[in-house]
Amino acid sequence: MIRRVLLAGCIAAGLTSLTMPGFAEQTYPSRPIRLVVPYPAGGGADGLARTVAYKMEARLGQPVVIDNKPGANTMLASAEVARAQPDGYTLLYVASSFTINPSLYKVPYDTQKAFTAVGMVAEVPLIIIRNHAVPYNTVQELVAAAKAKPGRIAYASYGLGSPAHLGGELLESVAGIEMMHVPYKGSAPALTDLLGGQVNVSFSSIEPALPLIATNKVHPIAVMTKKRIHALPNVPAVAEVYPGFEAIGWNGIVAPAGTPAPIVTKLNAAINEAVNSPEIQQNYAKQGVEADPMTAEAFGRLIKDEIAKWGEVVRKAGVKVD
Repeated sequence: MIRRVLLAGCIAAGLTSLTMPGFAEQTYPSRPIRLVVPYPAGGGADGLARTVAYKMEARLGQPVVIDNKPGANTMLASAEVARAQPDGYTLLYVASSFTINPSLYKVPYDTQKAFTAVGMVAEVPLIIIRNHAVPYNTVQELVAAAKAKPGRIAYASYGLGSPAHLGGELLESVAGIEMMHVPYKGSAPALTDLLGGQVNVSFSSIEPALPLIATNKVHPIAVMTKKRIHALPNVPAVAEVYPGFEAIGWNGIVAPAGTPAPIVTKLNAAINEAVNSPEIQQNYAKQGVEADPMTAEAFGRLIKDEIAKWGEVVRKAGVKVD
């Protein structure tokens, strides 16, 4: 009798262990979700993360709590989330640097194997702008000037190894030109020196550049997206001169590898519903940011492609960071 009772108990426990994962996925989420943001509070990425997290809560029925953990060029937070339980309750907010870092640093995780793509939050266009001291109105004119003065035209970016810097390197490669990169520690000092004439051209993120363009303090040369953007429909894309050219910033969300597919699907649906909401669409329009909702699989392919593309750009240009 005791043996039969023990056997029945073991069978029941086994059946429970088999059904629990599926049950957990069906009831997910049953508690707050932590979204680790590897940037300081108050910045552009942090603002987008908070806006989307707030809208995701309505779909998921649970709070999405922002946990700011800046440091080591986003690798500190990324390493922490890579070690987290793959249960959907710890997520990582990522940007373009997530796919650039493997080419520049010895990252403490495998970017492609340690994470599962969840969804795209926003595309953050990059733009080439100039002050009024130089006459380059188009990409063709900028390229012609660079060919006439190899290595003498200086362009600013908001950091060594940033998407804007590597976008400049990519343009040099496809156009067969040589320019001088001047890295700054952020967009604010780069644009201040652009206005002051210390540099005449800047490869910039759209958000800080947009108000300067609106007030005619700088002139837009071209956006670096595949096509023109809604915020500046009259500004051409570099791809109109060099087909296929694309250098973008973007924000998205990933989870630890092994997160169950049904949970990833729920999170992806919540992200896409959030970015398609009228409130976020209006918010994005003010910043020049583009909504680009996609499936988790498509976002995963984007991450893979970006790692390969920027790795090649870094290798060809010989970009080194301290």
